Amino acid sequence: MQGANHSDVIEFILIGFSTFPHLQLMFFLLFLLMYLFTLLGNLLIMATVWSERSLHTPMYLFLCALSISEILYTLAIIPRMLADLLSAHHSITFLACANQMFFSFTFGFTHSFLLTIMGYDRYVAICHPLRYSMLMSPRGCACLVAWSWVGGSVMGTVVTTAVFHLTFCGPNKIHHFACHMPPLLKLACGSSVPVVAKSVGLVCIMTLLGCFLLILLSYIFIVATILNIPSVESRHKAFSTCASHLTVVVVHYGFASVIYLKPKGPRSLEGDTLMGITYTVLTPFLSPIIFSLRNKELKNAMKKTFFSKLYPENSG
Repeated sequence: MQGANHSDVIEFILIGFSTFPHLQLMFFLLFLLMYLFTLLGNLLIMATVWSERSLHTPMYLFLCALSISEILYTLAIIPRMLADLLSAHHSITFLACANQMFFSFTFGFTHSFLLTIMGYDRYVAICHPLRYSMLMSPRGCACLVAWSWVGGSVMGTVVTTAVFHLTFCGPNKIHHFACHMPPLLKLACGSSVPVVAKSVGLVCIMTLLGCFLLILLSYIFIVATILNIPSVESRHKAFSTCASHLTVVVVHYGFASVIYLKPKGPRSLEGDTLMGITYTVLTPFLSPIIFSLRNKELKNAMKKTFFSKLYPENSG
């Protein structure tokens, strides 16, 4: 971030939810409950996979990695947002803003890469079951997870470096509850701003689109293979292993497309702030619910591992 030291701005003001003064307490309680539920849900998934030996498979290793990325992503944004909802001072230093953008993009893109790998895992399991143990070896899975984190870190570094090497020479009010790229770019000045905005936007969209197309391709092969299975029961069992992942992908990319691909035009600042809640709070909140409820194996393991200990009289 040393290249940005020529900027006149030393701190930013996060406008956030100050445009809804009468609703801030309600927002605080709602988002706090959703955040705690997100943390507990992901920790419960990780603890279940860790303690249940039958879940020590590549699919659940990737799910644990996804839960970690989700916890870290929300940790980069939501605690600060909750503090601002209770505070009259919404300033954030230049360096803290850069750090928040770096970590949110790093963990956000890591999440997308892990969803792509999970799609590939289901493709190999259903379309090439005899080669599964070879293609998805423990070392291979560890490498895939590691490369997801490396890819996320590269995206976070590229985006943050590009944005914070711009000059910020006047207004410092960010019309968002976090250091989000589009409202931050509006505060930058200089002839290079349009080029940086288009380049960074294109890199983000192409990366997300590439991940989505790889997942789509995996599911085209998966559906074709499942339809060729003669037994209805086997067909249903094969598809049920993909249901939770597919649902999370639809939610994740559905909200992302609304944010990144919405048409340009007159937009309300309040609308942009509320729209930001979908991928910052709502998507991470829904993810552990979907994986817990739509994955029968995980749901049964949770009951066996935790609820049988809470209610031992019902486990017999």
